[in-house]
Amino acid sequence: MRMYLISDNVDTYTGMRLAGVDGVVIHSKKHLKEQLDKSIADKTIGVILITEKFSREFPELIDDVKLNRRLPLIVEIPDRHGTGRKPNFITDYVNEAIGLKL
Repeated sequence: MRMYLISDNVDTYTGMRLAGVDGVVIHSKKHLKEQLDKSIADKTIGVILITEKFSREFPELIDDVKLNRRLPLIVEIPDRHGTGRKPNFITDYVNEAIGLKL
């Protein structure tokens, strides 16, 4: 299985290409939907890396894949501008997921 990047900027795409990850740069909801469908249909792709900007702008597309499919796994990554998450994101996630305060 391989990873595939769907990015909204060339810098993230270039960095991932240097790491050996193939992908595409897109800028619209229509193209995001097309690329997601194409990536899901490709059985060699096990992980789709997607920039956080797309997750914030089009959550209905991303959440549909996350909730209704086992593969590929979608992993949201920050772009060159940094993450849109709070500094204690991981701790809050664990607290919410298992109800354990760390």
